[in-house]
Amino acid sequence: MRHKKHTHSLAGRSASHRAATLSNMAASLIEHDRIETTLAKAKALRPFVEKIITKAKQAAAKTEKKDAIHLRRLALKDVRNEDAVTLLFNEKYKEFANRNGGYTRIYKLALPRVSDAAEMAIIEFVKADDQGYKKSKKGSKAKKAETAPAAPAAAVEAATAAQV
Repeated sequence: MRHKKHTHSLAGRSASHRAATLSNMAASLIEHDRIETTLAKAKALRPFVEKIITKAKQAAAKTEKKDAIHLRRLALKDVRNEDAVTLLFNEKYKEFANRNGGYTRIYKLALPRVSDAAEMAIIEFVKADDQGYKKSKKGSKAKKAETAPAAPAAAVEAATAAQV
């Protein structure tokens, strides 16, 4: 029984096949920033890749080189693609420096896959410019307040011009 095991199991795969699938998908996501896959695989990939990104951020914060190498080797154990891990640990981790989690986003696609009608999704990294959405909401309210009085005044002028 799977009581209290709240992970996406990717049913029908052995443990080694599941690990290989997640490893390959994580490498593709790191290299391409966005991949299209089934919804079940995307949901299983999200915690897997976010833990690896956290390791990259921790490695960047370490002062001793041996600690950073240890975290890199732990990531290589999971991802198994040296190019992808090197790219993540050298460059990509900077995109997530100010985030405390939630490095990925999943979009459900409207149309299912043609062959087997599986639900499809796109999983992608959240970009650095998406981080300030709360600030932009406050700014948009202020802009609405500024533009709100101007819009009715223009409507009143147009209405009075039409009556004359």
